[in-house]
Amino acid sequence: MTHTYNISGMTCTGCVAKVKSELLKMGDVTQTDVQLKAPQATITMQKHVPIETLQSALQKAGNYTITEADEGMHHVTSTGEESKSWLETYKPILLIFFYVTILSIIAATTVNGFDWMTGMRIFMSGFFLAFSFFKMLDLKGFADNYSSYDIIAKHFRGWGFIYPFIELGLGIAYAINFNPLITNSVTFVVMTVSIIGVLQTVLNKRKIQCACLGAVFNLPMSTVTIIEDALMIAMSGLMLIALL
Repeated sequence: MTHTYNISGMTCTGCVAKVKSELLKMGDVTQTDVQLKAPQATITMQKHVPIETLQSALQKAGNYTITEADEGMHHVTSTGEESKSWLETYKPILLIFFYVTILSIIAATTVNGFDWMTGMRIFMSGFFLAFSFFKMLDLKGFADNYSSYDIIAKHFRGWGFIYPFIELGLGIAYAINFNPLITNSVTFVVMTVSIIGVLQTVLNKRKIQCACLGAVFNLPMSTVTIIEDALMIAMSGLMLIALL
């Protein structure tokens, strides 16, 4: 069953992430969509959860109040979300991949041909630098959102604050070609751990916001996120094999 509620007290994307995170921690809540512009939460439950229970959960996140929403308003919000095309939804991440790919091709193209190792290294540098940038625009919002599905951040919220800096460090390391063995090993481990939470979320069909671009863009968790992480794992793995 799905219900829509009004949420008062939200002022930023960080609030949205906190509200969503607390709601998803509830056992009977399978998915939730929280909107800031029209401050509402659409919650799918295995069985009905009393509004008093929802309010108690939100009090852990901050000074938020949840009330029953008007049914008509729910219909308008849902229709707007469903009408958004796949291309419109993933436009930000597709543009990032496009520009990073072009940059990688230019950097790897020489008079002697195409250097695949350089191409992958520059691609991964651009990937990590771009993604860490968007996460740092709202570090707290990212940490709150990330804790709703990442296997480490669920238990250690500080990991959500550390992770963007790890990405930044990896981006710089790839850019300057710092100790490829260490850089690729760290990438392989970090991205492998990261993809576990993503796989669990997608396989359980939980519709939550992907934190890959922080809290700036409302990108849904999907197979696109899996491909994104898997690509980094594959590239770092290939580069490790080439080094050994």
